[in-house]
Amino acid sequence: MTRKGYSKRSAIPPEILDQLNQGTIASATLAEGLAIDFTTLLHAAAPTTKGKHLIDPATGLLKRMARAAEILHEELGSRQFQQLASHPSDTVRGWASYIVAMIPDLSFAERLERIRPLADDPHFGVREWAWIAMRNHIATNLDEALDLFKLWVVDPSVNIRRFASESTRPRGVWCAHIDRLKKKPSLGLPILEPLHGDPTKYVQDSVANWLNDAAKSDPEWVCSLCKKWLKKSATSHTARICQRALRSLDKDA
Repeated sequence: MTRKGYSKRSAIPPEILDQLNQGTIASATLAEGLAIDFTTLLHAAAPTTKGKHLIDPATGLLKRMARAAEILHEELGSRQFQQLASHPSDTVRGWASYIVAMIPDLSFAERLERIRPLADDPHFGVREWAWIAMRNHIATNLDEALDLFKLWVVDPSVNIRRFASESTRPRGVWCAHIDRLKKKPSLGLPILEPLHGDPTKYVQDSVANWLNDAAKSDPEWVCSLCKKWLKKSATSHTARICQRALRSLDKDA
């Protein structure tokens, strides 16, 4: 991403907005992504949908993402999935993430393997859509997910490590909670332990937010875990994670 991008919708030049809507460039900011006309982009990405489908711009973003993916899945099936997954538009690649979650008759392991390239996408937005799209499958197959993610949390890619943490947050954002992890956050230790000293802020923030989620229902466990980590690993990386993990508890103190 070499383009600086625009932080306000009103500042986006018409020619940039047109390119975003036609899917010839990726968004550089959240504001640009939110400005995209999904119907126009859908028709550009899949011309066979023209005249048959409209996406209501008044509906919420997640519903529009899911609806666009549903239309593409119905219209194209799996025939052009790779074309969508490698599309210049990050929004279209986000739709591809949702399609992975919609494909029938896949085992959880197969579905996770298909989402992996999108989880490791160079665009920040696609990486978010990847875990959001998989969230329900992860919650439904939690034990298997936690087991398979043991390999993800030691992967060389920071994006893959972060996906394992972010997708299993007990509360998360823009998604349903995972009740089992809220009630028993220690189930997430196979994910958390290998990441407690991760050198990248991208992963550190996710692990800290994971624990901050858990602290809302089991603060004693989070405090105990952080004390153990700080005693075992006195690095600045671990200290940063624990400080951020305990931020809500510090405010309540």
